[in-house]
Amino acid sequence: MVKLWGFDDVQAERLQQLADNYNIARNLRDVFPHPYSIDDANDFIENAIQGSIPHVFSIFNDDEFIGVGGITLKTDIHRNSAEVGYWLGEPYWGKGYATEALRLLTDYAFNIGKIRVFAGVFAHNKASQRVLEKAGYQLEAIHRSAITKYGEIMDEHLYAVIKT
Repeated sequence: MVKLWGFDDVQAERLQQLADNYNIARNLRDVFPHPYSIDDANDFIENAIQGSIPHVFSIFNDDEFIGVGGITLKTDIHRNSAEVGYWLGEPYWGKGYATEALRLLTDYAFNIGKIRVFAGVFAHNKASQRVLEKAGYQLEAIHRSAITKYGEIMDEHLYAVIKT
């Protein structure tokens, strides 16, 4: 069973082992380091525990740490929206865990008063697009040439779900 948790039970070595993966980094923002060092893992865990990174969760399947997810609350005229993000270690891809985690993250956003949750996805990341669709998100827009990652310019697919 997939659950969202804090980071008290996450070992830095395990986080580093899963996160140090080009196939993960290539689908995330540049703030996600690659290579992902043990220092990166320790810093992330410390910041998450201290609350410096609000609304971030470890993702567990039963008692096994498998990834990270979180939401970013928007402000001002976008105050009813939250952006969701997530990644799983590659050994856990294709097993339905990401969809379960995304549903939990979405419920969390709705439970704290947000009415719209959205995610931007790199055009080549078909697996994440399928995860979003299975979790009830709909494609709202394709932002052409909106992303530059590792020197490649690509489209961003914007998915969202509205609380009903």
